Amino acid sequence: MRLPFLYHVRRFKLLLLLTVLTPMFLSAAAEPAEANLQICNRTENRVGVAIGYKDDQGWATEGWWNLPNGDCKVLLHGPLVARFYYVYALDYDTGEEWSGPAFMCTQEKEFTIRGINDCPDRGFDRTGFFEVDTGAEENWTIHLVETEQTGSGAS
Repeated sequence: MRLPFLYHVRRFKLLLLLTVLTPMFLSAAAEPAEANLQICNRTENRVGVAIGYKDDQGWATEGWWNLPNGDCKVLLHGPLVARFYYVYALDYDTGEEWSGPAFMCTQEKEFTIRGINDCPDRGFDRTGFFEVDTGAEENWTIHLVETEQTGSGAS
């Protein structure tokens, strides 16, 4: 049984560092970068990632991308067409998670699920995703990092 997001207070608070990759960071000799939504695992552990987004067919969730520590994966190829995307990530080794109040459908095995309503009634898990505001950029990278929590309670 999965507990609601607010019950997932743990010893460590996992922080999200968002970085926009822009052409100014590219070497003059390098090929032009392809626009994508990418995620990088900057923790010491293996991480599983799911993404939620809205496209011309409605809401969709997809998963799982498995990232060893230090690895990056492209979640969506091509220029981003929306401002907001939603991410859920799980540290496989510690059980820590990056989650939020935007509930969408997931399942334990690889998936693509259309629609975000009535997840349990349709045989899926209801999982809290956090929102990523890309500022309408065409290219975005999300860095998952962990930091020891200094206080108590959920933020």
